[in-house]
Amino acid sequence: MTAITAKKIIKDFESGDQKNRVLNGIDIEVKLGQMTMLVGPSGCGKTTLISILTGILSSTKGAIDVMGKSITQMSDKERVLFRRNTIGFIFQQFNLLPALTAAENAAMPLIADDIPIEVAVKKSKLILSKLGMENHVDKLPRQLSGGQQQRIAIARALIHDPPIIVCDEPTSSLDAKTGKEVMELLRDVARTPNRAVLIVTHDSRIYHYADRIIEMNDGQIIAEHTPKNYQHQE
Repeated sequence: MTAITAKKIIKDFESGDQKNRVLNGIDIEVKLGQMTMLVGPSGCGKTTLISILTGILSSTKGAIDVMGKSITQMSDKERVLFRRNTIGFIFQQFNLLPALTAAENAAMPLIADDIPIEVAVKKSKLILSKLGMENHVDKLPRQLSGGQQQRIAIARALIHDPPIIVCDEPTSSLDAKTGKEVMELLRDVARTPNRAVLIVTHDSRIYHYADRIIEMNDGQIIAEHTPKNYQHQE
């Protein structure tokens, strides 16, 4: 079973009478039990594509199934609820709430599902400990480094056990040691039969963690690689 299947995805952005085609007929599958990396030059459409695959943006044309359900046929409200229960997001911008502690920030998806705060925070502290944050769970975001804030964002994405994790440059602000720890955790998540991880990245240090590398350029998928042959080309 695939986690995400998209066919003939087109995305146009319009400004006045100008139309800019950002995605031009994308076909892509993200498979369960794998870590898939999406690579390519800045501006080639990677972030737009993952936003459409996860229902944050609507495509101009095309069809998308996520975990066997068509998100293109859902209402906006249905997509929001489906996304909240199905997908964990790790973005370049951490989007942490400044008045909440690390543990409270990581617990937000559970709190949004009406799970008692003390239960949600207890689980978030366990996940943060696995990410090396056990001494920082009660600190506010402003008291933490960029790498530590990224780990909170990762814990927040994992806490509700979603079948799909989508990451936009998850190691961009992490040092090599922390990046390795984060990628090993994500790899373990990806290699369970009912989970999938999709990562947009420019970080060549992490390519070897991938099961598949999909290369984009100019709004199209141009090739699929194994980590070994892609790194050899680079």
